[in-house]
Amino acid sequence: MLVDTILDKKGSDITLLDIRDQALFADYFLICNGENEKQLNALANTIRDKAKQEGKVLAYGVEGDPQSGWMLVDFGDLIVHIFSPYQRTYYDLEELWNEAHVVLRMQ
Repeated sequence: MLVDTILDKKGSDITLLDIRDQALFADYFLICNGENEKQLNALANTIRDKAKQEGKVLAYGVEGDPQSGWMLVDFGDLIVHIFSPYQRTYYDLEELWNEAHVVLRMQ
């Protein structure tokens, strides 16, 4: 459901990592790119709204801001990271969590 939401808002470079064997604070990271501040904000808001409407799941919180090039939507077991391309390269979560199982990768 959230991958479709990201695609509908023209998010790109989607990766779903299973981090259950590496972390206790979450089970999955869903990582994607937005091309500008407006898109980052739209992605975060739409992801939060769709999860609430369709999945009856409330986000615990949203962190970051579009101007920083990074936003996070925390659903507890699932953490959604929305990056500008530059910040995604800078933080390189896929390398940081390189032992995680890649469940999905969509360019």
